[in-house]
Amino acid sequence: MDSYYPYVLSVHIIFVVSWMAGLFYSVRLFIYHTEANDRPEVEKEILQKEFIKIEHKLWHIITNPAMTFAVLAGIGMICIRPGLLSTPWLHVKLGFVLLLLVYHFICQRLMKQMKNGVFKLSSFKLRLWNEVATVLLVAIVFTVVLKSAVDWVYGLIGLIVFSGGIMTAVKLYKNYRQKRGE
Repeated sequence: MDSYYPYVLSVHIIFVVSWMAGLFYSVRLFIYHTEANDRPEVEKEILQKEFIKIEHKLWHIITNPAMTFAVLAGIGMICIRPGLLSTPWLHVKLGFVLLLLVYHFICQRLMKQMKNGVFKLSSFKLRLWNEVATVLLVAIVFTVVLKSAVDWVYGLIGLIVFSGGIMTAVKLYKNYRQKRGE
């Protein structure tokens, strides 16, 4: 049974990459969908319909299935190697994965709200929201790669600094776009 582990791990990695791509692109579409509200009425109506269609297809054909298969492959890896559950790094990773799942379902709720014409977040707030997935991805990858070699305090400090850097970059980009009149 242990000989199947590399195959299940490979499937897990493939679907995690697909899931993350779907999350990143979905929120990018949410940004454009929100910004379509500022267009003239005829253009806005056309864009809104198109964004609803694209978001729906991306979510239901790529993002949701990829999330499902990533989680199932992760469970499969634990079933093949149950000893992993006794490793502290896996508990940390699973905590970050839980946060990523919460993020996923909040994105799904945002998509449904926008479909119904409810836009609770500005495009700037959505740009910041988009970076949450990046921070979680970085945290998960470093946790998995470094395992017990990582000092959790330094890792947490590094994650906070990384998050601050991303948020600053988003703010600078917003200022840049405002200066250009976008």
